[in-house]
Formats: sequence, C-alpha cells, structure tokens
Amino acid sequence: MRLRVDHETTYRFDPPMRGVVQSHRLTPSVFEGQQVIDWQIDVGDAVRGAGFRDGAGDWVETISVLGPVENLTVRVTGEVETVDLGGMLKGHRERIRPAAYLRPTPATKADRTLQDLAHDTKAATGGNDPLALAHALSHAVGAAITYTPGQTEHDTTAAEALALGHGVCADHAHTLIAVALCLDIPARYVTGYLFASEEDGGHEASHAWAELYLPDLGWVGFDISNGICPDARYIRIGSGADAREASPIRGVTQGMGAEHLSARVSVNQVAQ
Repeated sequence: MRLRVDHETTYRFDPPMRGVVQSHRLTPSVFEGQQVIDWQIDVGDAVRGAGFRDGAGDWVETISVLGPVENLTVRVTGEVETVDLGGMLKGHRERIRPAAYLRPTPATKADRTLQDLAHDTKAATGGNDPLALAHALSHAVGAAITYTPGQTEHDTTAAEALALGHGVCADHAHTLIAVALCLDIPARYVTGYLFASEEDGGHEASHAWAELYLPDLGWVGFDISNGICPDARYIRIGSGADAREASPIRGVTQGMGAEHLSARVSVNQVAQ
C-alpha cells in the first residue's frame, strides 16, 4: 500500500519567545514493513542542526530559531510504501537491548489494579504461549478502557486511565505497557500514522500503539484502539518508553509566556 502523509504542526507564542530549540523524531523507521518513496520536513527559516540515528533506530534531528519567535510551523509531507508483516518489526536495526524497556515511567507505573489485571490475565491463559499472552493482555486492556476521545489529558497515566475506564490510543498504549512490565515483558510506546477510512472507525491519522518483545518473534505491535496488530495501513515513526520519550517533537523555549499548539494531519492512499 502506498500512503501519502501531510502533517502540519504550528506553535504560537504570546508574547514572542527569544528563541526555540526542538528535537524532531519525524522520519519513518527503516525496516522491512515500509520503504520511503519521498519524505520532506519543512521548518521554514529555522536552522537545522545535528541529525543522528539513536540507539532505538530512530532518526533524530534538531532545529533552532532565533527570536523574537511568534509562530513556528513544522510541516511533514511524503509517501511511504508499506506491507503487512502481521505486526512484527522485521529488519529494524537498533542497539538498545530489549531489557532496557523493562523500566516503568510515571506514565506506565503499575498500581495494584494494573498488577491484578496483568496476573489475572496470565493465569487465565496459562502463560505458556508468549504471543497468546500478549494478545490476551491487549484484549483485556481494550475491554477495560473504552476508546473515548476527550476524556483524558496528555499527562494521564495508565493507572488513571484504567480507573476512569475511558481513553484514547495513548492511554491504551501506556496501559498495555504497564501490564506487560508487571509480567517482565519488555514493552514500549510507538508513534506513527494510520490510514483509516470512515468504515475503519475514523480514528486520528496521527496515531500511537505499543510494541511488546516476544521470544522468537522480536518486537510485535498491538493497536488496542483498533483491535489489531499494525498492518499495511500503518507508518511507523519512532518509539520510547512512553509518549513523552517517543514524542515526534520535543522542544524548549527561551522566554516566558503562553504556547498554543494546533495541528492538522491527513493520510491518504495513493493510486499506483
């Protein structure tokens, strides 16, 4: 499947900032499931800094803008050819060992309820088949947290989302990571894009899901919000221990004032 992405993120500062520095994780991952045909990142008058591939295999670039900075727009456009690998991350080169993803963060720290969900699910499946257990954990989290936009915030934790019983893709990913860590299964947060028609449920095109590391299979993705493992409709961008670490854009500003963020994103299938 060939997919075209058009993603524009605009920051407005009031009053203008003296300067802005950002770290961008906006380039598609390199693995057997996708091939970049064309990819452009437009940062206007910003100065491009260093670019490097980090230990997780993600391409990271820095940009800086000298003030006064009233507006900053980052636009990503491109085309990617994708294939369905059944959710498996084949051919992805990274130096970080899976055991590095056994650490919880504030967003994925498990309380007693999350621990009970993890161990009850394992007991129900027998726990002998890692893939079956991973799917069971995914189903259990999906049953416990209904996909409901607008019920949670960007800093909502897995424990809070589970207690609320509602959330979005970020909450599903954080919660699956939390229960996986309770069972010593390495797990991480993944950002990317999803081509979704109205028939598919119309979820946000800018998307997130979780990957669990399973013996003999490696990293396998689970998208609880859509009830599937990522297929050819997905473009993988980057990963981290949670949403903050995997964020496509992270930055710091020089100055005091309010920051207003707006974004638009579209993912469309390209005729071949």
